[in-house]
Amino acid sequence: MAKNDESALSGIDLWEKSWAEHWEQAGFTPYELVGSDAQPENRERNFLMQQRTPKGEAARLKRIMEEFERGFQKLYKLGPAVTVFGSARFHEDHPYYELSRKVGAALGRAGFTVLTGGGPGVMEAANRGAFEVGAPSYGLNIILPHEQAPNPYVNDSIEFHYFFVRKVMLVKYSCGFVVMPGGLGTLDELFEAATLIQCAKVGPFPLVLVGAEFWKGLQDYGRFMVGQGVFQAKELGFGRTTDAPEEAAELIIKSLPPALRARMKTPSPKRKEAGS
Repeated sequence: MAKNDESALSGIDLWEKSWAEHWEQAGFTPYELVGSDAQPENRERNFLMQQRTPKGEAARLKRIMEEFERGFQKLYKLGPAVTVFGSARFHEDHPYYELSRKVGAALGRAGFTVLTGGGPGVMEAANRGAFEVGAPSYGLNIILPHEQAPNPYVNDSIEFHYFFVRKVMLVKYSCGFVVMPGGLGTLDELFEAATLIQCAKVGPFPLVLVGAEFWKGLQDYGRFMVGQGVFQAKELGFGRTTDAPEEAAELIIKSLPPALRARMKTPSPKRKEAGS
């Protein structure tokens, strides 16, 4: 279909077209088949590609526990930290990269450690902003076949094979969450944090969406969902949208107990360079 013809399709028609094109090419995934050709390093895919046995599951559980233990050992001393979620696909010349860099700097100046998924794009930008103001900056990197490699603006990079272990670490050691523009992975992280806060499994912690224009559609859909009765508007009261990095940091600071605020250390204003 020509580009002009495609632009005439409604949103629903485009969604259906994408669905059809995907499944024409994707084929089928064999489920619990012995003798699969799945590679050992693709552990989450192996879970669906190979027969499950008690021995194999025990080995998998050991690997999962090792990832949890490594994360606990690396992160338990961080102090007040904020996780910044966002896309790996925005390059240095994109406005969202610069916005995320300013967010990381604002959080760092406020005395927070900045955590991200450790990759490129706005994750790199947030780590970079914190790094440049002398604040602790950590990347929790996921091993992927494409687009994800540790960025140079971290004090330490911790690698994970399992998405769910990594998400636990990104949530467990944070006292607030900033969500920059992003795709499916970012939405997954946003809704994970929102669900845990809504259900009082963590927090209450602020969830700040930076980039008002980008998140407008999500807000509209949220209002639609409220109208459908699946939750009440007040259940999302912990969330806020802003375009201002300093406001994002201030919203999280205000949520902290006074005793914790008093103990936060503001980093040295000296600018750092990557690799120094």
